[in-house]
Formats: sequence, structure tokens, C-alpha cells
Amino acid sequence: MKIIKFGGSSVANPENIQKVFAILQSKLKQHEIAVVFSAFGGVTETLLTIARLAREGDQAYWDMLQTLEEKHLDIVRQLIAVQNQSTVMTYVKVRFKELEDLFHGIYLIKENSARTLDYVASFGERLSAFILAEAMAGKGIKTQFVDARDVIRTNDRFGQARVDYEQTNQLIREYFSKNPGVKIITGFIASTAKGETTTLGRSGSDYTAAIFAGALDAEDLEIWTDVSGVLTSDPKLVYTAFTIPQLSYNEAMELSHFGAKVIFPATMQPAMKKNIPIYIKNTFEPENPGTLINGDVSHGALIKGISSMSNISIVTVQGAGLIEGGATVSRVFKALADAKVNIVLISQASSEHSICLAIKTQESYLAKEAIEKEFFYEIKSGEMDQVSLLHGLATVAVVGENMKQNPGASGRMFRALGQNNINVAAIAQGSSELNISAVIPQPDLQKALNALHEAFFLSENKVLHVFLVGTGLIGKALMKMIAHQQHKLLKDNELDVQIHGLANSRYMAFHEDGFDLKHPHELSESDQPMDLDKFITQMEEMNFSNSVFVDCTASQDVADTYARILEAKVAIVTPNKKANSSSMDNYRALKRIAKRRGVKFLYETNVAAGLPVINTLQDLMLSGDKVIRIEAVLSGSMNFIFSELENGAPFSEVVKIAKDKGYTEPDPRDDLSGMDVARKILILGREAEQELEFEDITIQSMVPTDCQHAKTVDEFFDKLKGHDADFAKLLADAKAKGEKLRFMATLEDGKAKVGLKSLSESHPFSSLKGSDNMILLTTDRYHDRPMIIRGPGAGADVTAAGVFADVIRIGNYTRE
Repeated sequence: MKIIKFGGSSVANPENIQKVFAILQSKLKQHEIAVVFSAFGGVTETLLTIARLAREGDQAYWDMLQTLEEKHLDIVRQLIAVQNQSTVMTYVKVRFKELEDLFHGIYLIKENSARTLDYVASFGERLSAFILAEAMAGKGIKTQFVDARDVIRTNDRFGQARVDYEQTNQLIREYFSKNPGVKIITGFIASTAKGETTTLGRSGSDYTAAIFAGALDAEDLEIWTDVSGVLTSDPKLVYTAFTIPQLSYNEAMELSHFGAKVIFPATMQPAMKKNIPIYIKNTFEPENPGTLINGDVSHGALIKGISSMSNISIVTVQGAGLIEGGATVSRVFKALADAKVNIVLISQASSEHSICLAIKTQESYLAKEAIEKEFFYEIKSGEMDQVSLLHGLATVAVVGENMKQNPGASGRMFRALGQNNINVAAIAQGSSELNISAVIPQPDLQKALNALHEAFFLSENKVLHVFLVGTGLIGKALMKMIAHQQHKLLKDNELDVQIHGLANSRYMAFHEDGFDLKHPHELSESDQPMDLDKFITQMEEMNFSNSVFVDCTASQDVADTYARILEAKVAIVTPNKKANSSSMDNYRALKRIAKRRGVKFLYETNVAAGLPVINTLQDLMLSGDKVIRIEAVLSGSMNFIFSELENGAPFSEVVKIAKDKGYTEPDPRDDLSGMDVARKILILGREAEQELEFEDITIQSMVPTDCQHAKTVDEFFDKLKGHDADFAKLLADAKAKGEKLRFMATLEDGKAKVGLKSLSESHPFSSLKGSDNMILLTTDRYHDRPMIIRGPGAGADVTAAGVFADVIRIGNYTRE
């Protein structure tokens, strides 16, 4: 005998019901079965809403009742042949006439007792089970409609009645022995010894199925719903959650207590006693094996699942006088039990000086009142503090029997939370080592679940969730590099880089599972209009662990958001120099925020594209070295211009070539002005622990005065041609002295200069070609022979490579 139960979503409409019938016909070929049905999808909620409206005197209840009746009649018409409809139609109409009288009575007396609501709710299952029994009979299956009120006996605790198993089991066995055919059973409902209708509470239809399975010693119990078994976590919050193939009864109980909604503790009790396997299956994917729940403890994964509860408050009872008082805990528990307050979690210091209780927020004030009443005299005398409440919390719990005698589970859990800057307000673990629970801030719940899921189920792989602003040359090159390296990073470095947000100056788009980088998403009018504030808000709300904001723009507006992003515990990688070259106060503030929030702020590409300048300088300073002098060619575009000038082309033409190659900004004056180089030497100076503001830098601009105010780039080039002779003379003068022109920056004795210099052939900068950069670091350690860093300093590809390296570096930091 198999007991099979179908939930409301499985029988929500005639299309779904046909899928259910196909499953049952397949089962009947091999097994004897009995079937438990919930009410049609949404019916129980509608019945209770109608009861509320009637009690409130709202005549809209009447229209809702008529609509509900028509829904049931329509299902009859679609499932049952016309010649067989009369009996079923009569049954439905009689039931709704009873409901009409019942709701009219509620409307008149303006009262809804728990007893009345149980009776109201019972109509959903009584209607669905009868209709479905008759529909199956029409398919040639011999069925027997079973009103569970005839065989399940309970007490009179209406709304959540307790089952009398001894009497119930006897009645079920007797009924099955005397009545042949496939039993179609109403879920959720039962009755008292006096014949009063009761309901079995939350997930009552599952409970009904388990009661029948236990009474009949069924070979197994199948619960069919709209998900493929029990998942490792809530799929609405953890997009990588997957089905757990097998759970022990204890593991399933723990997960259900802490929020897993597929299976509930009461359902498992009758099955556990008889060691009856429970299968959780998906009506819409019947071939999926789902989850098996039985008495076995499978080896393998350290934990089986991660569950959570939202809207939790912490109630704290503390006071020096409690240490000697004794029996504090028992008094707290009794006070809360008398007030019917459920405790989710308890944490206590061994001294009993403080007791921390996690309670559902809606019950927290009731709990505070009950405890303060119990300890009235202790509070009055000062032996105990006023009971405090802390709201806005949630619980997370990792569950698995393999944690027993297996060190490391708690370490892995709290390491994952700590690395993601998630504060833990309370911790609890029982001696069974089956569950480790923590109370955390509610806003961090999704991040915590994802971090824990990654740590326990995807621990070989570290996932970085990237949000990219700026999809121009550098941004596109970066996406191309990530796509090209994605497989290798995952295979060799166990690092999975996913891009979840994209934005340019006009549009933005998001993807919960990450964009397919092999087929890059092109931002267009079909996406959302770009709104920087909304982009950051969406990133915050997605709340991924290991999130990285990558700014590939040159925008001051984007740079101005860095403080907010770091405060949100999101790392930043950027080639945008605007933030670090702003005021010294802002530069220091960003460093402080990143350190305080425990996130990385990496900007290696601020100075020399992909060259390792910033990290090298930081390492020197960290190890105790002192910078004496920095000399640097920091503009790949300017070095290209002045090295190409040596080949004889006019200055204006060389600048045009540099622009066409993408070496300069769209307006070359941004490069020729020296402002870009000034920002770079400013950043290097600050990294060398120099007190520098932008105004302290002496800058020699290469933009002729009459070119500075040209309204367009084309006009600028036209006017620049008139100065070709001036630059040719500068070059000739340098050649006459056996020297070369280089646009460079120097920093020494706290003073920085940027400008064009004529250097001897023996100077290291004279050997530079094309867009190469070179930095000479003279320090206490590198005094006689400066440290030289040389390489390409311009171009989208080399800059993107440096950004990519910083992103990968963050992935490595998160493993620490």
C-alpha cells in the first residue's frame, strides 16, 4: 500500500489535475494506493477570507462565494462527462447552500470562533476530494470517497487539533478492511468524539497522509507538490540551491523547524514511528526523483541543508542579581509558556548573568511583558535590568547529522559569515550536533545564506559576483577576458566570476544567474534607463556574498558613490582615478571605510594600466621602506606622441594618430593638458605617504593657449596645426643636445612637478617607445640603483587586464 498526497498547487486547475490523474494511473499499474487531496489551489484561503468579510459585515462576501461556487462547477464540467455530472453537481450545490447559510449566520452575529472557522475550512477538502473521486471513477477506476472526519479522531483544540492515534488507527484499519477500491481521502480535516469538525493545522493534508500511512503500515508515503523535493536552501534567496537526494528524519525535522516549507514536523511523526520512507516529488516533473526521507544517515556532505527564519527579535534577560538567584531559566520558560510564546533559539552564559532568547517579532512585546511580570520584584530592586528587545533580525541554521564528531562545521560556518562582514548576535548548538544556528541582521539574510551555501556546497569554488559600470573599450575588453578565462579559472583556480549587473551612460541591466559572457549582453533601449542610484540600490538588494563593483568609467559621479558602496560591504575595483585624486580627506575616508567594513578597494590601474606599481609601492611602505624620489613617465598616450614625433611627422598628425589608436581620451586635450599625469603622480605620492593635494602639483600643459577654448575636437586639431613648428623646434633643440623629449612627472621632498623635459640619451626614459610607461622608485633600500617598473601604460586591453587581475586578487583574498 502506497499513500499518495497531492497539494493545492497540484490540483489548482483542470490542466494540473490531468497531470495528477496520469501519475495515479501509472502508480495503479504496480501498486495498491490510497490518495489524499488538499483543497483546490487557493480555496481554503478564499473560504477564510469570505468568513472574515461576513464577520465584518462586508456584503462583498456574497460575490466571492458565488465566484467560488462557479469555480468548482466549472472544474466538474471540464473533468466529468455530461451524462455523469448530475450527482456531482448536486453535491457541490448542496455544499455551497450549506456555506451560504453558514456565512449568513456569521454575517448576522458578527462572530467567527475557532470551531466555526474549522467547519468553514473543511468544505475545501470535502469538495475537492469528492469531485476528484468521481472524475477518477469516470476513467474506469473504482474509487471510494473517504471523509476523514469519519476515521480521524482528535481533541477539541480547534485550528490545530491533537490526534488520538489509538482510536484513529483502529477506525482507519476497519474502514479499509470493509471498503474496496481506491480510497480518495479528504486532507486537513478530522473530528472530535462528539462529531465536531476540526482541522490538523499547518500542512494538515500532509499530516493526514502520514496518519493513514502509519495506521496502514504503508510501504511508503509520497507527497507531491510544486517543487522537486527539499532544496539545500530557499531558492528565492539562493539561486544555486539544489535538491537534496536524501535526508534522515532528524535532518528533515530540524530543517522544517527552522523554516524549510516543503515538509513539516507533524507530518513525519507517524511515518517515523513505523520507519516509513517519505518521498517529496514534483507533480510537474514526475520523472525527477525528488527527496527521500528515511531513517538512514548518508555519508558524504558535512551538512544537508541551510534554513532560515525572518522577522526575529532578541529578548535579553540580564542582571548581576540573577547569578545567585537560581532557577532563572525555569522561571523565564514558565513565563513564556504561560503566555503561549514560542522560543526559536536560546543562548545563555554559564553564569546565568544573561539569557538571550530569539523570538518571532510579533510575539516579542508579549514575551517582554510576561518576563517583566515574572521578575517584577527583581527589576524593582535593581537585581535585574529591564528586559531589552532587539529587532530586525533573522536566524540561519546549518543542518546535518554528519556534523556529529566531525570537527570544522562551526568553523566553516562562522568563517563564511565573518568573511562577508555579517555580524552574529547569538549562537546556539545542541549536544546532538545536528544543528548550528545563528541570529544575524535581517538585511544580511540573503548574503548569509549565499555565503553559507557556497562554503558548504560549493566550497571548492569561490564565486565572485561582479557589477560592472562602464561598458566602453575597457569594459568590453574585461568581459571578453572573463569569458575567455572563465573555464580555466574555474578548473585551475576554483574561482567562478559572474557578472550580474551591467551599465553604461544610458542603460543598465541585471541578471540574477549572471550574464552569458560567451554571448555578451548589448545594452539597449529594451533595458532599464541608467540611474546610478537605482543601479547601486539593486546591487545592494541582490545582496550577494563576495560582491565586486567594477568602475570602468572616468566619471566623477560614479567615484562619488564609492563611500556608499564600501559601506554596503561591496568591494571596489577601478581604473577611475577621480576618487583617489580628489581631496586628501576623501582619499583617507575611503581607506578607512574599506578597512572598517572589511572589504577591498583596489585601484592598481589608476596609474599605469596593468603595471604592478600601486601594489609594489604599498608593499615597500608596509615593509618599512621610505620613498625618496619618484620619477615617472605615466602617460602612454603622451609617450607615444613624443616618441613618434622623433620620426618626423608633424605634432598635430601624431596626436591624431594617437587618438585614432585609442591611446588618448576622445578629446586629446585631456591628455595634453597634463592633468591626467598630475592625478597619477598625486596618487603615487599619497601611496608613498606624502601629504599632497592636487593644488600642490606644478603642471606644464602641452595645449597651446588658443587651442584650449576650441569648441570641438575638429576645431582643436585645426588650430593645433598652427603650432606644429613650435613643437618641431622643441624637438630640434633636444636633438641638437643629443637629448630626447619626454613628458614626465617627478616627486621629491613633498613637491610634485609634471611637464616636458629634455633628457640625455643615457636616461632610462630615453629608451621608451610607443605607449610604454616607466616608473623609477628611489627609496632607502633602492638608493643607488632605483627600482624600475616598465611596460605598456595605455590601451584598453592592458588596462582591462589590470582590472581583471584585481578582481582575481579579491577572489584570492576571500579565501583567507
